[in-house]
Amino acid sequence: MYQALYRKYRSRLFKDVIGQEHVTETLRHQMISGRLSHAYLFVGTRGTGKTSCAKILSRAVNCQNPSGGEPCNECISCVGIEDGSILDVLELDAASNNRVDDVRALLDEAIYTPASVKRRVYIIDEVHMLSTAAFNALLKILEEPPEHLLFILATTELHKVPATIQSRCQRFSFKRLSPAAITSWLKTVAEREGFTLTADAADKLSALADGSMRDGLSLLDQCASDSVIDLLRVLDTIGLAGRKELLELINSVADRDISSALCILGKLYDDGKDMTSLLNEIGALVRDLLVFKLSPDSALISADVDRAGLSALSKKLPSERLLSGLDVIKDALFNVSRGGSSRLAVEMCLIRMCDERLSADTSSLLARVLVLERSASGQNQRQSPVAPPVTLSDAVNAGVSEDSLDTVPEPQNDFWSAILGLLEDDPPVYAILRKITGAQVERRENTLMIRTEGGITASLIDYESFKDAVKKVLGPDIVIHMEADNVNTEEKKRSTLDSLAAYGNVNFE
Repeated sequence: MYQALYRKYRSRLFKDVIGQEHVTETLRHQMISGRLSHAYLFVGTRGTGKTSCAKILSRAVNCQNPSGGEPCNECISCVGIEDGSILDVLELDAASNNRVDDVRALLDEAIYTPASVKRRVYIIDEVHMLSTAAFNALLKILEEPPEHLLFILATTELHKVPATIQSRCQRFSFKRLSPAAITSWLKTVAEREGFTLTADAADKLSALADGSMRDGLSLLDQCASDSVIDLLRVLDTIGLAGRKELLELINSVADRDISSALCILGKLYDDGKDMTSLLNEIGALVRDLLVFKLSPDSALISADVDRAGLSALSKKLPSERLLSGLDVIKDALFNVSRGGSSRLAVEMCLIRMCDERLSADTSSLLARVLVLERSASGQNQRQSPVAPPVTLSDAVNAGVSEDSLDTVPEPQNDFWSAILGLLEDDPPVYAILRKITGAQVERRENTLMIRTEGGITASLIDYESFKDAVKKVLGPDIVIHMEADNVNTEEKKRSTLDSLAAYGNVNFE
């Protein structure tokens, strides 16, 4: 019968455990010196060798012919423990045996000496799943264990294990395996199994394994449907997007091209790509972009990422947009995990990443504020020092009566009419500019002076669409300068906001 690769290539000796030498060497020396503890606690993420080391240790303490702290794996004890015929060594899954009655039944047997081996060994996997009462029952025997008894506890969530249990165990922390170590072992396994694993496919599998050797071997097993496993085979089998498509997608986001981003997504969806996996891929790439901007030579960047592509994208995406995008991706993944439509979640995610104005989270607001600050800073640096600010009296002297400031102003010159005309396709911005109360617009050489009454307009005026329209009408070198008069009653603010409702679903509160 076929045996899965992760079971077939499970380590049987301490020296075969990859990447955990700090654990295996200590255990091997304890075996040689005979200074074994009565309880061990193995901590680490999934697939890092916790259960494998527990099984090796259970054979080593009972082996009839140990050598250098290693089990021989050939004597009656080693073979019996390995095939499960010796009942003195028991592996218990705490996820399905977490009641206090389960632990009490185990402890009732533990007091008896082993029947066929030297020591009775209990391996309790996922020990953090035990109930409080079960932990209390286990604590009693951990305090005063019989000499023939050995407990090996394994967990992925140390914070859920009571401190009273931790203090009575020798704790060993298992490291997440490096991509290089996983890649090397995957190539070795592929060679032994008689198929070819290309370098880029091995790098992709190791990246997907995320530090877990078991996950890496399972993915390799899944892709081993042909004599040659290349990157395309891995992408098609697991349902992932290729580097080219993924870079094109993020490039569309960087350009704020919603239509292009949705078209690329639609093609990936039609090709059968898994939308949840795509979200994770997008998140990983955005994360790599952020790390690259902070430290281009960082070893934290994923090994299978095209650094040339990262360099090009990083010039288009500021850090605040990347942080905002990561928050949007996180929310999308959460919605999918709750049973929502994965395609809709990705579509909404891409739309929000293209336009931060559609997101109300803190990171998106920060990105928008920073854009305004940078724009304002650039304008102040370029502003002519001799140009005086426009005052309300200037507007009156220019022929605009004070009574007319409470009404919708008519365009005061041809260039302002042209600017408003270009903004008709952007209803929110057009509505704000069209309803400026008491505005005086004047061009002074290369500066466009705008005086507004009220903070509503001042906080929303600096959009890219507005600046683009001004530059199209007045030239690329024009500088926009705005000043807001704080004189504005609540009635005027409410009237302005209510009138904007005519432009559709526009809410500025």
